[in-house]
Amino acid sequence: MSKKVTIIGSGFSGLSAACYLAKQGCEVTILEKHDSVGGRARQFTSDGFTYDMGPSWYWMPDIFDKFFADFGKKVSDYYVIERLTPSYRIIYKDGPLDIPSNIDELYLMFENIETGSAAKLKKFLKEAEYKYNIGMHDLVYKPGLSLTEFLNMRFFRGIFKLDVFNSIASHIRKSFTNPKLIQLLEFPVLFLGALPKNTPALYSLMNYSDMIGGTWYPKGGMISVVNGMHKLALELGVKFELNVDVNKINIIENKAIEVVSKNKNANFDVLVSSADYNFTEQKLLDKKYRNYSANYWETRKLAPSSLIFYIGVNKKLPNLLHHTLFFDEDFDLHSHEIYTDPKWPTNPLIYLSCTSQTDNNVAPEGCENLMVLIPIAPNLKDDKATNDKYFDMVISRIEKQIGVSFKDNISFRRDFATSDFIKDYNSFKGNAYGLANTLSQTAIFKPKLINKKISNLFYTGQLTVPGPGVPPCLISGELVAQQVVKYFNKK
Repeated sequence: MSKKVTIIGSGFSGLSAACYLAKQGCEVTILEKHDSVGGRARQFTSDGFTYDMGPSWYWMPDIFDKFFADFGKKVSDYYVIERLTPSYRIIYKDGPLDIPSNIDELYLMFENIETGSAAKLKKFLKEAEYKYNIGMHDLVYKPGLSLTEFLNMRFFRGIFKLDVFNSIASHIRKSFTNPKLIQLLEFPVLFLGALPKNTPALYSLMNYSDMIGGTWYPKGGMISVVNGMHKLALELGVKFELNVDVNKINIIENKAIEVVSKNKNANFDVLVSSADYNFTEQKLLDKKYRNYSANYWETRKLAPSSLIFYIGVNKKLPNLLHHTLFFDEDFDLHSHEIYTDPKWPTNPLIYLSCTSQTDNNVAPEGCENLMVLIPIAPNLKDDKATNDKYFDMVISRIEKQIGVSFKDNISFRRDFATSDFIKDYNSFKGNAYGLANTLSQTAIFKPKLINKKISNLFYTGQLTVPGPGVPPCLISGELVAQQVVKYFNKK
């Protein structure tokens, strides 16, 4: 029988699904809204400066290794990675702290900050290693369709060791009291889009990924991963059609038969949407075919949006690392203004990426490319005046930290905010990271991979299992491909 699959969107989950389905003999076509592949992980170049538009952290290298190994390939067949050392820098109110990539140096750093904490960190990471190994296998690599997926003895024996009913905030505070160490250990869960007090302690597995797995950089930027997956997909026979902005999914007798855009109609046996889940359901499907109501989406806890500045500086800057986190302002206040009382932040924490510190090919000689990100509440209204206010704020704080003025040396600037996430990615309320990984939005409680009303429509990406982040999106593509294969095998 025919196994013709159309995938909407060429982000990480769409590329992953395409590769796995092509491997199974499916005829796969990806329809991409933009003029290049990658979705939120696109890259752009202007005035000689090159920027990854979205993801900038390369964590969990084993997940990337597994992906390429599933096709008899290695990461090194497609791109080169190098481990960053130090891993990153944190700016506290009393100054900077560089986080060593060497684990023994990290233990020593902890001990110097808080007596007795080295031994506690070793125990903490040992527990996190268990959560990583068991949690990834028994939770993350599951389609989240039924509770029966988790009915195995290893999972039940380890349920309390996995710490799913305790918060990461309380878990950390059982072992550490120094505010710096607490912030350092809580920082990785910020990628999961919820406050540490609302995030299961299971996610200390992120600390294992950070401190043991390491922080890496793919030469050329995260687009190198996209390009590697794109090349693999082409080798497997996947077809790509760019500049196709899908605006309707036509259904006949509870079966998707066609996607419609201004310049193309596409037919298929199975449709996979790696576009924003909410957008697919609320905008592309008639109401009677949706898995979830508009009210359901309104009650979801969303991860933050972002205000991002892409900045080109026409001179070299001292005292910068590849990754820098500014924790020099009130974390609790900024969190309150994201999650509890949504508003533009008073004095936000910020993240600075400067890939030109590692890669000579992403900025003109003697120049720096900066990407500065401010986490903000989703659904905020942005405008030029607001952007300018925060631009001046972050430049001033960076200048203060590095001890050099450079505002007059800025030769390029591009802003990207909530309205851009909506316009470019059809992002629900302009969120940047999907749903928050709270206990009530984990595993079987996430939006399902399968449309229960349309037999041949499936979903993948950060709003379904396993959740936000690049490695989870690779896994999401694999999981949805497995469900599509099961569908074809039943025919």
